[in-house]
Amino acid sequence: MTEVFIPKVRGTIVTNRLMSDLSWLKVGGKVDYLFQPADLVDLSDFLKNISKKIPIFMIGVCSNLIVRDGGIRGVVIKLGRGFNGIELLENNRISVGAAALDAHVAKKAAIEGIDLTFLRTIPGTIGGAVKMNAGCYGKYISDVFESANVITREGKQIILTKKDMHFDYRSSVIPEGSIITNVILKSNQAPSEDLMNKMQIALNKRSESQPVNELSCGSTFRNPSGFSSTGQIDDVHDLKAWKVIDNAGMRGATIGGAKMSDKHSNFMINIGDATAADLENLGEEVIKKVYADSGIKLEWEIMRVGEP
Repeated sequence: MTEVFIPKVRGTIVTNRLMSDLSWLKVGGKVDYLFQPADLVDLSDFLKNISKKIPIFMIGVCSNLIVRDGGIRGVVIKLGRGFNGIELLENNRISVGAAALDAHVAKKAAIEGIDLTFLRTIPGTIGGAVKMNAGCYGKYISDVFESANVITREGKQIILTKKDMHFDYRSSVIPEGSIITNVILKSNQAPSEDLMNKMQIALNKRSESQPVNELSCGSTFRNPSGFSSTGQIDDVHDLKAWKVIDNAGMRGATIGGAKMSDKHSNFMINIGDATAADLENLGEEVIKKVYADSGIKLEWEIMRVGEP
């Protein structure tokens, strides 16, 4: 464990925290320090006072993350109750804490007649959704994003607009080491009942096509861009990762306790006793086989962090 000076805080700091307890995939070694700030001031003071040489890593609910078996050196920050508020604003706008769950935001917005229904089936928190420009069914966070409150590595609070974020497919840009704390979203209005029905249809559709009852982080790889049979570059939304994985014969492939789902071949699952190494090695094997079969280089959508 890396010994560091830890500033006094009002939140909680735990040493040698096992990350597998927090991971949706139930894998991952220990982090040196896990910090859960009490509120915005607590977080800002911590960042101002801790050495800039100490690595800081931000997590949400680890729904899109593989923490390697050797764990993470430095400090992991996890936002909690002080950062999960949801508040209705005027003009179809809603203020959302970064730790609020995507599904909760979708439901709360629907009650108020604001259409954020695409968030209902996306696992994770709003902070993570903004960072990776999460989306489904043709709609993305960038479509409803207005601004974000962010704390820099130096503890300074700033506001980023949509232009500042440089949203792209499954990505955005924020200052290095910064943490999103709150987001303002804006969408169309619709009858609450219609929005509730829309979300239920999406949940039913997901259940039919995805392994929702397995230990999974959702899509393992980004939908790739590449060349079609006519020589034209395919749009990233048209060429599906599951299809090229199937073509390479990797549906149902396993390494140790890791498996590419039989139900949806772009979903990697822990079938009960996988290590982080099993999961990452299987992913790399899929990338290798797909490239050999089609010349397409898949890119991870799941983040992998920490030490082997």
